[in-house]
Amino acid sequence: MRSKYYSISFITLLVLALNLITVTCNQNNPSTNKDSIYIIENYEKHEYRIPMRDGVTLFTAVYSPKDTSKRYPIMFFRTPYSIPPYGEDKYPPYGEYYVSQFLGPSKLFTKETFIFAYQDVRGKFMSEGEFINVRPFIENKKDNTDVDESSDVYDTIEWLLKNIPNHNGKVGMWGISYPGFYTSMGIINAHPALVAASPQAPIADWFWDDFHHHGALFLPHTFNFFSVFGKQRNSLTKVWDKDFEYGTPDGYKFYLESVGPLKNVNAKYFKDSISFWNDIVEHPNYDEFWQERDIRPHLKNIKPAILVVGGWYDAEDLFGVLETYKTIEKNNPEIYNILVMGPWRHGGWARDDGSYLGNVFFTDSPPPSEFYQENIELSFFKYYLKGEGKLDLPEAYMFETGTNRWKKFNEWPPKNIDQKKLYLQQNGLLSFNTPTQPGIIYDEFISNPEKPVPYTETIAIEMTKPYMTDDQRFASRRPDVLVYQTEILKEGVTLAGDILAKLKVSTTGTDADWIVKLIDVYPDNYPQNPHIPENIKMGGYQQMVRSEVLRGRFRNSYEKPEPFVPNEITEISLPLQDVLHTFKKGHRIMIQIQSTWFPLVDRNPQKYVENIYKADEDDFINAVHRVYHSKENSSFIQIKILK
Repeated sequence: MRSKYYSISFITLLVLALNLITVTCNQNNPSTNKDSIYIIENYEKHEYRIPMRDGVTLFTAVYSPKDTSKRYPIMFFRTPYSIPPYGEDKYPPYGEYYVSQFLGPSKLFTKETFIFAYQDVRGKFMSEGEFINVRPFIENKKDNTDVDESSDVYDTIEWLLKNIPNHNGKVGMWGISYPGFYTSMGIINAHPALVAASPQAPIADWFWDDFHHHGALFLPHTFNFFSVFGKQRNSLTKVWDKDFEYGTPDGYKFYLESVGPLKNVNAKYFKDSISFWNDIVEHPNYDEFWQERDIRPHLKNIKPAILVVGGWYDAEDLFGVLETYKTIEKNNPEIYNILVMGPWRHGGWARDDGSYLGNVFFTDSPPPSEFYQENIELSFFKYYLKGEGKLDLPEAYMFETGTNRWKKFNEWPPKNIDQKKLYLQQNGLLSFNTPTQPGIIYDEFISNPEKPVPYTETIAIEMTKPYMTDDQRFASRRPDVLVYQTEILKEGVTLAGDILAKLKVSTTGTDADWIVKLIDVYPDNYPQNPHIPENIKMGGYQQMVRSEVLRGRFRNSYEKPEPFVPNEITEISLPLQDVLHTFKKGHRIMIQIQSTWFPLVDRNPQKYVENIYKADEDDFINAVHRVYHSKENSSFIQIKILK
């Protein structure tokens, strides 16, 4: 039943608009007042409790155009992060999670005129029911008690079509990150009216997205996320839990000294209040708990048109973007399914202009986010929901970093590539030539979990947004980081597609993490970036292009981990995510290899224990790690070079 609607006088509207300027996330946005007044003048807001098939009601806010002379498509957004401002007399700007001073995916949608529906997902904020993180999809539903995110989308759309006036019978969905996951769920067994959907930075499998990378825990992201988001609520609420108080801005110090081994997290901080943390602790391997949360097996028989969007520097869900696109493409070759990748951080295409990230400048003519919003995202939804315009988009619209330009591809990964191997050599050389020296040749370093390699020079408590473009000179100067680089490139080299690191390694311990970083080394005379302080020098900058970690115990199986045999040469294979990056003439290609990456990744004790989440302090030991690069035991990075 819709709650009571209150008419608002002009004076009230003006006061409301002025008050809205003070919303924290929009304090410095000069367009807030103007945009707020436009929404108030042109949209009518209603709030509903929409019943699902099992009787649970989901809180939904609907903004409908006041002009009822035409029919409009519905744009539908679902989130676990709340949909403020609550109250039919309250209008945007609001929130931090991808909805601010506008309605829809970008400010362009507000004036294009759609019906916008926002929903708190089951069990969150003002919606009834139980919240389950990445709720598994139920393939064969037996009765109305079998519900999942797919059925909730279906039931909501069915209700909206029957109860919201002046719609044209077509629905589109979009969402970034967790809302991207809900969008992906919505296209499974989709309602016939759902004709277009855009999963953006969607979660695909939480053993590789967000919290885990090849079995290694991304510590600050996990801790920050669950300390403010993970508690089960006791009743319906419109407010978030308070932020966790760390007592220091220094994450390296906090996680090393205050937290220590992960077994202390519950005892010191969460105290069993975060059920999903307990799930992580009890499921350290890729068992059924994680497997049933993998959305990829269910992305089949998809009917809507799909626009998958991601950022090359998405520190949270780069895996989810690429895997969602590739899986839909493989399982549904007949549908419209395209991929867009830009030079963005997580959700950057909706949150900033994308012209630079950290110290790395891309382009501002036009800014990548502006180009995407106008020429790709809006065009996609207008074509499928309104039947307007022409849709002349390629299969893959990809921003090539290094040269900083948009490129179109007929398929991704592209077919016109040469597969090459960059071999680790003696004296820190990286070369396309196969090693010729016989025997046992290696580089080694001592890995000390009490003095782990930091992942950034920045003092921060969280996973920093631009760490994926950070200068890596601080790491290359450490004795526990191995460095290999090419000679100065005489011609540009463009990598397109996936990267695979195949290393021959050994350790004196029985477990180890292996981190591989692909780096673009700038010339010493490289000009300054106009967006950064003078003390940051771009000459000789070591820009991280791609990086990944493998928890060594999972080198043969993510389900059945196994220890290393001390000092035994062992092969590991570490897939790095896709890239489209040009190492320009005059640059170098660098590889860095290390075994700690703190506190981005939790510390490996380096002594094999059954469950690292329960390791004791005395389980953490020093170990000598070796990487081999002889004729018989070569280590290399397998790349794909665009012709």
